[in-house]
Amino acid sequence: MSSSIFATTLASAAAPAGGAAGLIGFIMPMALVFIIFYILVLRPQNQRMKAHTAAINAVQKGDEVITGGGIRGKATKITDDEVEVEIAQGVKVRVVKSTLSQVFSKNAKPAND
Repeated sequence: MSSSIFATTLASAAAPAGGAAGLIGFIMPMALVFIIFYILVLRPQNQRMKAHTAAINAVQKGDEVITGGGIRGKATKITDDEVEVEIAQGVKVRVVKSTLSQVFSKNAKPAND
């Protein structure tokens, strides 16, 4: 009895599991998951990153900025990779442009107007 169960198990293990149909059945759901992940996660993140980079590169003298550390101030001097930020009357600090988290343009309208 046990030899017939063993022989049946060996015969089912040796049979192909569907060949190309099994491969397509595996690849199609994985491709679908990747496409959904791209549409819902990667694409919006790339768009936000491009908008953030454009805002940082467009910072001008007089714009209000917030650094990555949460310091809020006014941009007084801009170079290629640094911004001088006045955080209080007569107190200026130099920060690297890439550490700016937000830029508020001096001619932008408030959201509630």
